Amino acid sequence: MADTALETLLRRDRAIVVAALAAVTVLSWLYILWLASSMEMMAAAPAAGGMDMGADMSGMDMPMDMPMDRPGGAGEGSTTSIGVAGAHPWSPATFAYAFVMWAVMMVGMMVPSATPMILLYARVGRQASQQGKPFAPTGYFAGGYLAAWTLFAVFAVLLQWLLDRALLLTPALSSASQVLSACMLVAVGLYQWTPLKDRCLSQCQSPLHFIQNHGGFRGQPGAAFGLGFRHGLYCVGCCWALMGLLFVGGVMNVLWIGAIAVFVLAEKVIPHGRLLTRAAGVALVVAGLWQLAAIF
Repeated sequence: MADTALETLLRRDRAIVVAALAAVTVLSWLYILWLASSMEMMAAAPAAGGMDMGADMSGMDMPMDMPMDRPGGAGEGSTTSIGVAGAHPWSPATFAYAFVMWAVMMVGMMVPSATPMILLYARVGRQASQQGKPFAPTGYFAGGYLAAWTLFAVFAVLLQWLLDRALLLTPALSSASQVLSACMLVAVGLYQWTPLKDRCLSQCQSPLHFIQNHGGFRGQPGAAFGLGFRHGLYCVGCCWALMGLLFVGGVMNVLWIGAIAVFVLAEKVIPHGRLLTRAAGVALVVAGLWQLAAIF
């Protein structure tokens, strides 16, 4: 009877954690879809003789000014490639807006791949509670994981700002330079073969192995948060280069975002994920070199 009751509690807790993670992911993707749609409207409006790029969208001031006079893209002297705010200094509101965009995007992309680890923590935590040795709630561990990706969002915003200052971004926040895009493809492909990539991926592929190698489950909230943060850092180490591909296909290209998110998940959950990693690395290097050959 006691075993049956415990199994019921475990199933209930698992359902609650899964529902919470699914809700966070869905809300994040809804925000991404809304933002992508809004930016498409803003980019299309001037071409249609409509609103100014700095106008309000649905009652919300969009601080992502998109000046029209930008070089590159369609040939020498072209003004069709548009960045976010290169012709105007970024205001604090612009940085804040970009940060929220990246932070929410990271949540939407990375929570699915972190779900096995979070579910493992929740399951073992419930079992420990039944034995009178409770762990810190799962939310602290998940919060630490998301904090690591939130920190990554800061660096992503800085990279976006640097590219924008160099007039290298299009309206979709993709690279306006074919050379830069090709070099990024090659760089990301090569990173897929590095020992650092292998080490970080191994920590993400084996949740129980990771926890055992880092002191086990934690009873204190701060310690649980730190464990989640450490796992998040390994995940950042595994996937940061792949996130750079967003600047190749477009930060606001929803299909591209989804494709990268699916690949990140596949790397971590399918057997022999390193083979997939290396195959993708070869494909990216070949694609980059092919693009460079076409340019020169």
